[in-house]
Amino acid sequence: MELTRLIVKGGVISPGELRDIVNMGLEQGLKDFSFGSRQDIIFPKGFENLDPEKKGSHQVIFPDQKSGNNIVSSYVSTDIFRNTAWLTGNKFLYILEQFKEQPALKVNITDPKQQLVPLFTGHINFIASEHEDYWFLYIRLPNWERMEVYPVLIYSWDISKFYYEIERIVSEESCGIDMIFSLVSEALDTNNRTIDKPLHIPFYPFPYYEGMNRLGIDQYWLGLYWRNNLYDLEFLKEMCDLCFDCKIGKICITPWKSFVVKGIPKDRKLDWEKFLGKKGINIRHSLLELNWHLPVAMDWALNLKTLLVRTLDQFDISTYGLTFGISEYNRDGHYFTSIVVEKNELPKDLASIKIRDTYNVLYAKNFDPNNRTYIVHAQDVDKLELPTILIELSRKYFDELGNSVIEIDTETATIKEKKELDVHQCQDCLTVYNSEYGDQEQGIEKGTLFKDLPVDYCCSLCEAPKANFIALNTEKPNINAAF
Repeated sequence: MELTRLIVKGGVISPGELRDIVNMGLEQGLKDFSFGSRQDIIFPKGFENLDPEKKGSHQVIFPDQKSGNNIVSSYVSTDIFRNTAWLTGNKFLYILEQFKEQPALKVNITDPKQQLVPLFTGHINFIASEHEDYWFLYIRLPNWERMEVYPVLIYSWDISKFYYEIERIVSEESCGIDMIFSLVSEALDTNNRTIDKPLHIPFYPFPYYEGMNRLGIDQYWLGLYWRNNLYDLEFLKEMCDLCFDCKIGKICITPWKSFVVKGIPKDRKLDWEKFLGKKGINIRHSLLELNWHLPVAMDWALNLKTLLVRTLDQFDISTYGLTFGISEYNRDGHYFTSIVVEKNELPKDLASIKIRDTYNVLYAKNFDPNNRTYIVHAQDVDKLELPTILIELSRKYFDELGNSVIEIDTETATIKEKKELDVHQCQDCLTVYNSEYGDQEQGIEKGTLFKDLPVDYCCSLCEAPKANFIALNTEKPNINAAF
């Protein structure tokens, strides 16, 4: 599929920049564009080259161009989802600003405490540590078979220097992690820090990222998703004007073909709701609809998703916390969803014969795509069998749901998974709260950790306060997995 990509560094764009891009599309007679999985903007086939004056500073990559990759960041998650305390939105912006030249490699800059943006889908992956302004660096270059960890933590203001030096080194010669470390250390004077503990990646259910939601005391954030991933340019143009009017400085693109507007003033919330209503915009999709990752502009994938979502909805199946992906067969592909449906390739000698497509179904170990280990659950199955298989896997997910934490060994880059039961007991009546089951009587979802319960939570039997519960020392066996 010949598509034109417009790079949006870190998935962060100003209303003015977005309006310029929209106008470029309108001038070429386009009605809509799409969002890509690396927080970029995708124009359809036929988008014409631009003269330098109209293109301005925008990085446009046409189908015949091989260079240029987007920087993915979890800036979109800051303030609205769980995040590392020291990692603010402004810090993300400062770091992104240091990248003056378009990267040739895929770069991810992420917070491990959020679930919206994948951690390890880049060639160069910077992941925030618990130490303020220091980052783990995980590298998996295109010709590498496994992920490697850089042996020191990287200082925030050295991130771009590290990236460009690594890019320069690997463009000149093929080398491993030890050689990269040696050459970078020799070339750069940087403020590194020793790794004193492994990277912890807590597992949280996938968040709901759509609709109008409160942000602090006097602001709101808005998540917008269109199921066909074709965003109307006239709508976006008017939305940018409304952002200007509300003094909103940034719009954030997600990897899920959607976008987020933060900082809507409380006294302008009604204006936004009227605007969306007049445009007929639906902001009440179910999580079952939102948690799918599809390739851009592939009708077969969108049609398959529609079938699967409709069937799961008819059976009233919960997929809370799960994510799904649809992909053409690619054993070297790096997925970032809990469950993946792969479409098998037809043998070339059968291409002229009309036969039914078959699919494989894989799931991430413990249904956490951040551990990067996928297990084949079913192979060569018909499309009509897929709903039953997805229902099986969703039940398996809830059966195994617990407090799972991934530790990545900093020497071997292998996963050490710790699973601890999050169990607390009321000291008065001995009632047990287990996060695996939640508390349905009080509307507490399965998988909710005790520390995340509301401060006014009380015992469901004797109504003793939350402070009256004590932790029980219970642990599941450790499991090791290859990274």
